[in-house]
Amino acid sequence: MKRLETVTTVAFTASLVSKILADHFLIARIPILGSFAGLVHSENPGIAFGITALGSFQSALVIVAIVLVFLLALRSSKTPLSRNAFGLILGGALGNLVDRMRDGVVTDYFQVGSFPIFNVADSCITIGVMLLLLEVVLHEKRK
Repeated sequence: MKRLETVTTVAFTASLVSKILADHFLIARIPILGSFAGLVHSENPGIAFGITALGSFQSALVIVAIVLVFLLALRSSKTPLSRNAFGLILGGALGNLVDRMRDGVVTDYFQVGSFPIFNVADSCITIGVMLLLLEVVLHEKRK
């Protein structure tokens, strides 16, 4: 479980620090690949991609989801790959939750093409889910 805790802590810290930096210093868009990709400050009141769910129950829904993922991680993270994956998911989710608790919105800042603007926490969650899918594929291949 040490790996799960370490990855969760690193993902959470990277998420929160990057959001604080974006909130304080990202005043104007910074192009990275011209108009295609850049850093731009955005506030997301929704859960994912700006989608709001159940109004005032949104935060409660997020907390329940985090608890369920944590319980699933305790029960089923048997390999280093799955522990890393769950750590990324939990760290990212907690980073977004704490950010939302600060001011009611999640700070996003990575803009790529027409894809919704996202942040480090979102990236951690996405990579974690992809690693869990890879774990399932590898497990099926071993059978």
